[in-house]
Amino acid sequence: MKIAVGSDPNAVELKKSICNILTDHEVVDFGSDDPLYANVAVDVAKTVASGKFDRGILLCGTGLGVSLAANKVKGAYATPCTNVYSAERSILSNNANILTIGSLVTGSELAKKIVKTWISCIYESGGRSETKVQCIRDHEKTLMSQG
Repeated sequence: MKIAVGSDPNAVELKKSICNILTDHEVVDFGSDDPLYANVAVDVAKTVASGKFDRGILLCGTGLGVSLAANKVKGAYATPCTNVYSAERSILSNNANILTIGSLVTGSELAKKIVKTWISCIYESGGRSETKVQCIRDHEKTLMSQG
């Protein structure tokens, strides 16, 4: 799996820890120097939405700001996760393609478990969540084309 990773300066250490556990995947670091987390979030989201990367992981202080910024990109489905169950459901029920985590609110060991779970899950088309996921995609097409 090809994974794009980025963070703001608050999450540099957590980003390093997460990258260290992703050794079975191709990981590209989009940086962490820009204090305007929206810039790295949008860069990662664009590459994931375009299909150049399979998934993205974004980190900031809470995971909320990068999620909001990434979700402005059509085709990016970013969700903040604070526990393993939410990480699992973000893929299995929602087909999210970007995980966001807050370095100031989630400990390193828990963050690594969240990432491992999220990476291991695969969305299955045609399942019971398909109609719900498609509804989100349909709204996206309508709403994002209105500008």
